[in-house]
Amino acid sequence: MVEIPTRLVLAPMAGVSVQAFRRQGRRYGAGLVCSEMVSCAGLEHRNERTLGYLRVGRDEHPLAIQIFGSEPGVMAEAARMVVAAGADIVDINFGCPVRKVTKTGAGATLLDDVPRARAIVGAVAAAVNVPVSVKMRRGLENGSRACLEVGPQLVDAGAATLTLHPRSAKQMYTGEADHSLTAELVSLVDVPVIASGDVTSRARAQAILASTGAAAVMVGRGAQGNPWALREIVDGDAREPTREEVAAELILFVRETVRELGEHRAGGFLKKFYGWYLGRGRFPRPFKQEVVQLETTDEVIVRLFAAAPGAAEIVERLESELPDPGDEILLDSMAISIYGGG
Repeated sequence: MVEIPTRLVLAPMAGVSVQAFRRQGRRYGAGLVCSEMVSCAGLEHRNERTLGYLRVGRDEHPLAIQIFGSEPGVMAEAARMVVAAGADIVDINFGCPVRKVTKTGAGATLLDDVPRARAIVGAVAAAVNVPVSVKMRRGLENGSRACLEVGPQLVDAGAATLTLHPRSAKQMYTGEADHSLTAELVSLVDVPVIASGDVTSRARAQAILASTGAAAVMVGRGAQGNPWALREIVDGDAREPTREEVAAELILFVRETVRELGEHRAGGFLKKFYGWYLGRGRFPRPFKQEVVQLETTDEVIVRLFAAAPGAAEIVERLESELPDPGDEILLDSMAISIYGGG
């Protein structure tokens, strides 16, 4: 059993949920943080970038690492690897609507292949000694109720918890999440259900929890460049961050992401975050545009300190609270031993 200290889960998001994002989420109240999707095929072939996703710090726990794929045996082996890397929960993605995932038979496609979905969950649950969770959508098509058929079968196969984002794969992120389906799923299973979709404020989170009976809510896009949204949901603290606080959190995020990904990869990866942090009226639009166009992350940091000199003291405090990087588990150094050298 894994103890989750708050009823707020930070969603796994591809191209977003790097370690710096997860650590920040924990500081602002997330009871559980999740990695972005990790390809089981990438793990099987020891892809360097895929292995790099499995960097786990001691301040991230409890942590769910999400895997995706379509072959039960390969998924089981991937599950063993992510547990070795430090996962407290193995999360299986049956919800991704993106074509490059679904065309491989993974993600939301599995909601239309119940025998295979059951086999994957059963294989993963048998392979590891930590809880297995499954994140899914309502189904592939608009109006689908597939989740209500599939969900109980996944629990029967070994899932210890389910997360439902009650939009269809076809909807992507348009329209509204239909949490009446979440309430129905809660009534059908005897494991915790996490409600995902349109959790944008404390009032909305409380309404969803009350109307569905869900055990927790999951926040995704609302936390992008906005950890203060998590604080508001958990504690009711709706204070807007100061310019210095925004700059400080972004500077720390940039430095930690460069440490994780390296300057070359981080430079392009971070550009969307500049817009997320500096938007919402926090900084003038021309400043945001200027920062996005800077070539190096060092230039970005210099410009942020110049715009908000008071951020320096906050950054110093935040960095002093980070754990020793030497305490991290790096799976890329463990891949051979886990595979027995084969």
